[in-house]
Amino acid sequence: MKAITKRKYGGPEVLQLEEVEMPTVKDNHILVKVMANSVNPADWHILRGKPFLARLSIGLLKPKQLILGTDFSGIVEEVGTNVTTLNIGDKVFGESIEGAAFAEYVCVPSKVCAKIPTNVDFPIMASVSVAGLTAYQALVTHGKIKAGESVLINGASGGVGHFAVQIAKAHGAKVTAVCSSRNIDFVLSIGADNVIAYNKVNIHEYNDNYDVIIDTHGNLKHDDYTRMGNRGVLVGFTTMGHMFSVLFKKAFSKFPLTQFTAEANTQDLETLALLIKEEKIKVHIEKTYPYTQIPDAIAHIEKMRTRGKVVIVS
Repeated sequence: MKAITKRKYGGPEVLQLEEVEMPTVKDNHILVKVMANSVNPADWHILRGKPFLARLSIGLLKPKQLILGTDFSGIVEEVGTNVTTLNIGDKVFGESIEGAAFAEYVCVPSKVCAKIPTNVDFPIMASVSVAGLTAYQALVTHGKIKAGESVLINGASGGVGHFAVQIAKAHGAKVTAVCSSRNIDFVLSIGADNVIAYNKVNIHEYNDNYDVIIDTHGNLKHDDYTRMGNRGVLVGFTTMGHMFSVLFKKAFSKFPLTQFTAEANTQDLETLALLIKEEKIKVHIEKTYPYTQIPDAIAHIEKMRTRGKVVIVS
């Protein structure tokens, strides 16, 4: 099969389209013919081997995993022993935690997949797993959001952020979105009640109070959480130094601040699929690339100005 490979760390230029061996189906796994992927910031971090500490798990001198990619949607080609919830021919989407999704076929545990709703396209559902799960778990699992609460979402126009705005609204929250002035109309169109343009208002000096603060961009300081929020969830980070600074201050504070990495599971994926089926979430795809242009897609999101998601189609 063909796959996008990375044999060393670097930028998009180190990626190659190669013939590789088909994966072997393991117990509790499914083999999926990939129809679409989406690109996430994690993909270019892994590609570059940054932050350097991450290499302790992904490979110190060169990548352990040959094939890049996490998000996918496609058709089940084969099921392994003990798989009872999915069958050959099912249309599914999910997250390949160990990578290897930028290929013609991917083999993953069935527990990190869910069925695609009827009449929803592969590119839409390929956009959901990493960003959608991160937004959902930030708000619901860790943020404990309740109807009627106020939520501040920093980085509201990006992949995770645009999901977070819509999920918060679906749970009955009042949403204030932080984004650039060029994205004000966009975040209002997906449900934000109020918008703070960070290029016009200094968020680090802004004063208001919110029940929950969700930082998908990763540039809020610990003082920002305590000044503006009753509880907070840290999703992204701009630099390791900034993240360690926030977490260090968290250790000496009683303020309820959670930092987490989303975990794929069928139940949460099914919840997201239902929200999409009911049109409570509308996935915004900024740009679509053919499979052969995955390096260009990664270069695009590295600019960190993406509105919604970037998708790959086979």
